[in-house]
Amino acid sequence: MRIELKAFAKINVGLKVLYRRPDHYHELRTIFQTISLADQVAIEWTPGRSTAIELDDPLGIPDNLMVRAARLVLDETKAKGRVGMTLKKRIPMGGGLGGGSTDAAAVLRGLPALVGRPIDPGRLAELAVQLGADVPFFLLGGTALGFGRGEELYTLPDLNQTKGLLVCPRVHVSTAEAFRTLARPPYDELTSTVGSRILKGFQVLARSVTARRSSGEWASLCENDFEPAVFRQHPNLKKIKRKLVRLGALPAVMTGSGAALYGLFDTLRAAEEARKSFPDEVTHRFRLVSRRQYAVDWQRCLAAAQSGMSGRPGMSGR
Repeated sequence: MRIELKAFAKINVGLKVLYRRPDHYHELRTIFQTISLADQVAIEWTPGRSTAIELDDPLGIPDNLMVRAARLVLDETKAKGRVGMTLKKRIPMGGGLGGGSTDAAAVLRGLPALVGRPIDPGRLAELAVQLGADVPFFLLGGTALGFGRGEELYTLPDLNQTKGLLVCPRVHVSTAEAFRTLARPPYDELTSTVGSRILKGFQVLARSVTARRSSGEWASLCENDFEPAVFRQHPNLKKIKRKLVRLGALPAVMTGSGAALYGLFDTLRAAEEARKSFPDEVTHRFRLVSRRQYAVDWQRCLAAAQSGMSGRPGMSGR
């Protein structure tokens, strides 16, 4: 029994860091958006008396979240057998694109279907949080408002702008160092004003996105609080952003804590023309993936897997 899934990347349409929480994490506000750039994840399931989890990962990613996700599913469903997984990586690592998180979410979605023991969506989200703050979003897809560490999600209407260019410089940005450089104060409900001050522009951005206005109307509000600190460490990233703006990107923003940057364009042709200006960088054209498209792709993959099951002797096609 086998299922093959696309694990889509994400970008952050604005990212605000408010304050340090009592649990030592930072309170965030962001708008997540899935894009068409995707890893390929294949999962095989063979029932048995003992449990084994194997991952074919040519990159040898340490402590791969896919393995941890598979273990959580088997523990939750009380299923025993062999899980064999294959990962074909297309999403650049360490770029703020959620590559590890989306791979883990693909396992959380696909393995219960193969085992034949569905997990309640609410419980699945709880398991996702155990793997990382971005993982719950990839159970949902589309456009969503993220609160807390990013795990508290509220769906938003699809963005009107649908084409983009991703530029992935070959630099590593330390997320922990990026947070330290921001030097956000701890939350104090009596004296802290950092939340309200930082939030004002983001609130207008969220309202503009909800109203489905064109990106030209909210591009100037699409800010990533990590950019100033990261650009000081890696000046080339700032040059890339400026070039994207000159080429007509609205907006041009770094995603997550970097180092990938994206620009949204009116047409794929415009995105392709812009791509030619970055011959020395890794680039990807992309489309935004709506929540409906995300769900349709999942259903297509599931139907293909079920068709394969029903064609095998002794398989019920469940």
